[in-house]
Formats: sequence, structure tokens, C-alpha cells
Amino acid sequence: MKLFASAAVAALLLANPMLAQAAPKPAAKVTGQLAQLPAVDIPYTKFTLANGLTVIVHEDHKAPIVAVNVWYHVGSKNEPKGRTGFAHLFEHLMFNGSENFNDDWFKALEKLGATDMNGTTNEDRTNYFQNVPTAALDQVLWLESDRMGHLVGAIDKAKLDEQRGVVQNEKRQGQNQPYGQVWDVVTASTYDADHPYGHTVIGEMEDLDAASLDDVKDWFKKYYGPANAVLVLAGDITPAEAKAKVEKYFGDIPSGPPVMRQKAWVAKRTGSQRAEMQDRVPQSRIYKIWNIPQYGTAESDYLALLGDVLVSDKTSRLYQRLVYTDQIATNVGAGVSDSEIGSQFVVTLTVKPGGDVAAVEKAFDEEFQRLLRDGPTPEEVAKVRTLTLSNFVRGVERIGGFGGKSDILAESQVFLGSPDAYKTSLERVRTATAAQLQAAGKAWLTDGDFTLTVTPFPTYTTTAGADRKTMPEAGPTKAPAFVKLERATLSNGVKVILAERHETPQIRMGMLFDAGVAASAGDKAGLTSITTSMLTEGTKNRDGLTISRELAQLGAGIGSGSGQDFTQVSLNTLTTTLDPALAIYADVLKNPAFKPEDLDRLKKQAIASVQQAKQNPQAMSSRILPVLTYGAGSPYGQLTTEASVASISRDDLVRFQTTWLQPKGATLVVVGDTTMQTLLPKLEAQLGGWTGAPTKTKAPVQALPSKAAVYLIDKPGAQQSVIAAGNLLPPRDPNDQAAIDAFNTLFGGDFVSRLNMNLREDKHWSYGAFSGVRDARGSRLFLIRAPVQTDKTAESFTEARKELTDIIGPRPVTPAELAKAQNSLTLSMPGNWETGEAVADSIGELVNYGLPDSYFDEYPADVRAVSVESATAAAKKVIKPNELVWVIVGDRAVIEPKLKALKLDIQVIDADGKPVQ
Repeated sequence: MKLFASAAVAALLLANPMLAQAAPKPAAKVTGQLAQLPAVDIPYTKFTLANGLTVIVHEDHKAPIVAVNVWYHVGSKNEPKGRTGFAHLFEHLMFNGSENFNDDWFKALEKLGATDMNGTTNEDRTNYFQNVPTAALDQVLWLESDRMGHLVGAIDKAKLDEQRGVVQNEKRQGQNQPYGQVWDVVTASTYDADHPYGHTVIGEMEDLDAASLDDVKDWFKKYYGPANAVLVLAGDITPAEAKAKVEKYFGDIPSGPPVMRQKAWVAKRTGSQRAEMQDRVPQSRIYKIWNIPQYGTAESDYLALLGDVLVSDKTSRLYQRLVYTDQIATNVGAGVSDSEIGSQFVVTLTVKPGGDVAAVEKAFDEEFQRLLRDGPTPEEVAKVRTLTLSNFVRGVERIGGFGGKSDILAESQVFLGSPDAYKTSLERVRTATAAQLQAAGKAWLTDGDFTLTVTPFPTYTTTAGADRKTMPEAGPTKAPAFVKLERATLSNGVKVILAERHETPQIRMGMLFDAGVAASAGDKAGLTSITTSMLTEGTKNRDGLTISRELAQLGAGIGSGSGQDFTQVSLNTLTTTLDPALAIYADVLKNPAFKPEDLDRLKKQAIASVQQAKQNPQAMSSRILPVLTYGAGSPYGQLTTEASVASISRDDLVRFQTTWLQPKGATLVVVGDTTMQTLLPKLEAQLGGWTGAPTKTKAPVQALPSKAAVYLIDKPGAQQSVIAAGNLLPPRDPNDQAAIDAFNTLFGGDFVSRLNMNLREDKHWSYGAFSGVRDARGSRLFLIRAPVQTDKTAESFTEARKELTDIIGPRPVTPAELAKAQNSLTLSMPGNWETGEAVADSIGELVNYGLPDSYFDEYPADVRAVSVESATAAAKKVIKPNELVWVIVGDRAVIEPKLKALKLDIQVIDADGKPVQ
């Protein structure tokens, strides 16, 4: 992941950058200045083995874990014509066992307590990463070196066919999403076919089908040797220890052949080209792309900052013009998608439902040309510099995963030749000027643009057919150890829980109110979400734009969200900007304005989100399953619709806020770089005068058993079906919670669980299948979900149903399965608490369910005490075949006949749960 990938991801995936943004008063103190930020350095030791393997070591002893990150300098740009998708296919194959451990990779890793483990492929590199307990490092290095040096003998046709099917399902799953085929068009339109980036990473179906066993073995021998790899070890290890271990496990592997390196090939284009396509989406969307210089160049860094000037918070130019003022778009994104030999600058504009595409593009062009003509203001440059640097600080809290320290060191070494090359970009950000950003924009964004417009595909229907036997007559024409907790109480009754974390200079706090979705029972569905979202839209002292601008200038953010039984309003800020950020946070909590014009705009966005969810197969099943299991009258079974959102008034918001979101009895969870002695006076000064108590109490939800049924939602043209099922189980019971966790882990909660291994690995009908328990204080929902290929929908349903019944019948829990689940649940705990956000979430679990502070300390022993008998009993408590509600989303015309052949009583419903004939 690149240093500035946050902007690119916002652009490419259209993640809403406004959901957790906000900021403080008076703005004059920070306007035009860079917020005070600490210098960032990731110390490292680098050495190279005799066989060419580059090794980078970073010490971080905050937890007994080590991030192991292996980067191979090979990606889709290395693929010859007719062999597209090979790099990505091989990423999958390398998880399937090596010559001396010929088994699934995750089976070995999960029992060690590994976290943050995965592998990814892009145009330029393939990487494998995992965080493991220090005690398990030797075993992981043995495994990584075995698949680096001893893989070819373990690859056979069965494994190739299996992973070929998995990758093809991954491709189908991506294309099945709204706008999922956009990047096939963009790739073909912005690069020539002979350019290394002239095909997609995932490849073409026919090339994957054509891959032979000899092809893939030759590919491995050419690119996966030590001399073409970088190994980063970050965490609880010293350089001396690392060198000894790496020499032992990797030193005997031959280097591999020399590899040709393609240098910069910036495909700068001239003129303006356009394309249009239709998709089954509820909103039109405009994509604008320019080819620009590669990762690590000054131009790429400055253009990334220019993208943030366009879109980074509510005061940024595109958001303010298109979403906030004109209200002609519901979402905007802009940024750089970085790659090794050339990058792209991407803008995405999502038109409001039924809106004018041309008007949105015209407004964008006006704002974009004004920026290129006049340049950004000093205040805008100061803001985006602060945002970029503060996001970098937050990322380096982690040793592994995307954006963690091991990832940054590996990326800098592989693409720029030195582990600390990232500092060059950081320094560019620190010193960037408006003139530099403007110059980069004029050099690269005034010519050579490609525009793709995606519009909704109309809903077409058929009618009864004509009589083909007789020609009609002519007639008239018709128409891990948990952190220590400190507690205090403010004068207004707010309970404070603090977990000190001093590794990085940041603080996260979240105010937990005893009111979630269930609190709006009998009210208008969506009220809880709209009320909490409106908190950052303006106060009696600041409007929404002021909040957003001030927080952006401080590198801080305020977010809100609700679960089944609680609502949280959170603040994330740097230690150095806590005081002004806390002042804004207190203002948001105490003085929401709930302005009608803000409510109207937010309702339009919420309605657009509902419409989006009703086009996404997985979201469709997630929306409707709770309604069908709990019942529409249950507080946990509410369905947010366009009509329910449209009916919400300002009076509803005020009533909900005064009823539930009050200080007395609320809990403020704080995690980060502070002490209780320092924190309490600040909290008392900002929050102590805020008084009030909730006027209602909420009882746990008890639901009647659901009635077994099978529902089908039609999604014409869907390339995959989504199978979901669920039933209710009693509220959380400390006497068997560990047993339920163990059962769920081995059944569908882990990669190597029964459900996933059956549908993904054995049958390769799905990219992934899982199960889980949706926690609540009252009755809980057990559910499974599996996106599957369309032509195997009925067969996948049969296999999923068989797994559900077998584990409580002829194939109960085995000792081996239980042992794997126990290892996975307990050994992963330290890695799961690496970030402050994760610690805060666990503290929230203690608060929400009334658990003792010792809960997580005692949890490993509780899990280890689970027996085969108690795990089987838990399975029988959770799975109730006579109450299971099934929801299948897919192309009805294709999948219904085979489903009916299973003798199922199928009820066809629409995306809102209403019967369809």
C-alpha cells in the first residue's frame, strides 16, 4: 500500500471521506499553518544473504508478536500475452502447501495464533504477511522458506484446478458488485494492449483456463527466488536474532535467475476520450482518469495532495460544491492510484438518483479548472499536509498488515531501493507549497483525460409470448493480556475508562450511550442512524463545514455509529491537538443544531445508500435476514427503507437525542497517549457542565422462534448468488459463551472452518463462506453467508444445509477441530489488540454486556476448558434446523428451477421483503 493510498482508495472504491470527519474553533489559530506533528522514523537494520535475499529488521517490543512480510518483485505487469492472471493465480497456489508441509497454509498459521495474515497481488508485486507470536516465529520462517524454496514438487493438477476455480469465482464476485466491471473498461481505455499495465491484475478467464502445470511451475522458477524477494521482520525481535534465523531457514535456497526490470513507462496521453456503459446500479457515476508519473516521484506526491484539496473533508472543493451546496451528487472522490512504472489520477462523481449527469460534470469542470488556474490556497495546502501526515502517524502504530511499518519498509525497498525512501515523500508533504501543487496539476491534468460514464440499466420485462403455430391476421394498429483499565466518574455522571497506550502520539475516545437501533423500536426505522450522523452536521456554535474544516486542520476526526444496543460518538486526535479537538467534540455532544437543511441533505444521502444496498446481493441478504428471523415488529428486526428515512423529522431527532443521548450513565472509553491525571481536568472542563439523564430504560429484546422458510430475491443478470441463513438463539450466557465461540470458529468462523473448506476449497464454488453470531443483549442471530457461482446455487444450498445438520448429528465436533479453534481464539489475542481502536472495541464489549474487567484475562482458560461435548452442546443450542430462515439472492430465471427440484417451498420476495408473484 502506498503512502498516499488513502486518497486513492477513496477515489477508487468511493469510500465516503465524510463519514468520520469534523474539527475545532477558533480556526484562526491553525489556518494556514501545519498542525504540530511529531517526526516519524522507523528504525531498521538491513542485510543481504549470499543468495540475494534482502532482509530488513525493525524492533518494536510493545507486544510479543512479530510481523513477517515477504515481498516478491513480480506482479501482473510481468505477465506475457496470453498468460494474464498468473501472478494472482500463483498467490493462491502458494497458500496450498509446499513440499515439506503439503497442507493448507492457514491450517498451520491459525493454530499458532497468527493475525493480519493474507497475501495480495497488484501490478508490481506479490506479498505475503502475517503477525505471529514471537514464540512461533521459527515455525513461520520455516513455512515461508519452504514455499520459497520447495514449492514446485507440491503443485499438482488438482491444486491448480482448485485454485483456478477459486480465482475465477473471485473475478465473478467482483464483477457481480455494482460498478464491478468499470476497471476492465478503464484499463483497456487508458493503456495500450502492449503496455505492462494493459490488462487487469485478476486476468482473463480464457488465460486462466489455458494455464498448464508446466506453465505455472516455470513461472515460479523464474520469479520467486530469494534474489527477487525482500523479507521484513518487524516487532519483538533483534537484528542479531533475525539474522541467525533467516540464515538458518533461507540461506540454502538458490537465488533464482536474473529478472528483467521494466523502468518508468508513463503512458501520458493527449486529447480527451470518453466511453459510456450501463450497469444494474441505482445511480449514475462519472470516472475521470489521467495517466501520471510513477510512485515515488515528486509529481505523484504533489498530485496526491492536489487530490485531497479536491476531496478530503466537507470543506474540500468538490464536496462543498457538488454535495453540500448544489446537492447534485451524493459522493465524490479524488486521488492518486500509485504504481511502480506509472500512476493514475482518478476522480469519481456519483450523481444523485435521477440527477443530471451533464450538470455534475459541468460543475466538476468549473471547480477543477478554477483550481488549476488559481491554485490551492495556503489554508488548503496546510490542511491536506496535516491530514496526510496524521494518517501516516496512525498507520505506523501497527507493525504488520496494509500500511503498517513492515509494509512501508518493504514497499520503499522494493520500489525505491531503500527502506527509508518513504521519508522523501514525507518531507515533500511537509514542505509542499501551493505553487508546487498547481504546477504538477498544470503539467499532468490539463490534457489526456479519459471519462467513463456509468448509467443505470433500465428495468426491462417480458410479456406473454405470441402463438407461434399460427401467423396472426393483419389487424388495426395498436400501441492478548488485556490492558490495565483505570476508572473515574465526572461530576455529571459520565463514567470514564482509560487504557494508556503511549507507543504513538494519538488518543481515541468514544462516548457510549445505552441506546442503539433497538432504542428506536416502534419508531421510524433509521432514526438512530440519522440522529447520530446529524451530530457532526452542525452545532449551535459551528456549522458542519466549520466542524469539518477545523478538525481537518488538526488532523482529527469525529465519527458516530450505532449497534443493536448502543450508540457511540468517537474522537480520534493526535496528543498534541487534544485540547482544541476535545472542545469541538464536546460541542458536538452537547449542542447539536439539527438544522432542517442539513437533515434534508442527509436524508437524501441515506436514501441513496438504501437504494445502493438494494442493488448489492450481499447487502440485500444482510438487510432482509434480520427482518425475517426476528420479525418486522421486533426492535432488532427493523428495516430501513426510503419511506422510513423520508418520514424522519427534526422533532424526531430532538426527541431521540433528549431521550437517549444524555451524559448521566454514559461511558467514555479513552485509549491512547495520556494519563488519568492529565485527562480528567480536560474532560471536566469541557463536559462537566453538560447535564441530563435518559428518560427511558431499555429492556433486552426477547424474540419468538423464527419459522423455517426459504426466500428468494431476484437479481437479474447476477453472476453469483448469495446464500444466507439464520435462526435466533438466547441472550449471551457466560456459562457457555466460550463453547459457542469455539463451535462457531471451527464451523464457519475461520478460513479452515468446515463451511469455507467445503464450498471454497473442496468444491471451489465460492470465494468464501462464513458463519457468525450477531451479538446483542437480547436474542441473538446466528447466520451463515456464502456468495456462490450461479450454476451451483442449488448444489451449494444442499452442501450448506448438510453442514448445518451434520455438525449436530452424524458428524459432531472432533477433538482436532476443537484444538484448532481453541488455538485460533486464544493465541491471536495479543495481535488482535495491536491498535488502540481494537482495544477500545474490546472495552466497549465489557461495557455493553456488563462483563468484568477480568473477562479477557480469564477468556483463554475458559476457551481451553471447552470439551468436545460442550462444543457439540453449543452447536445444538445455536443451530435450529426447524427455525432456519434461508435467503437466496440471485438470477431467479437461472436458479429457481434447480432449487424447486430440491422440493423447497420457496417464497419469492423483493428487496424490501414484500411478496412477488
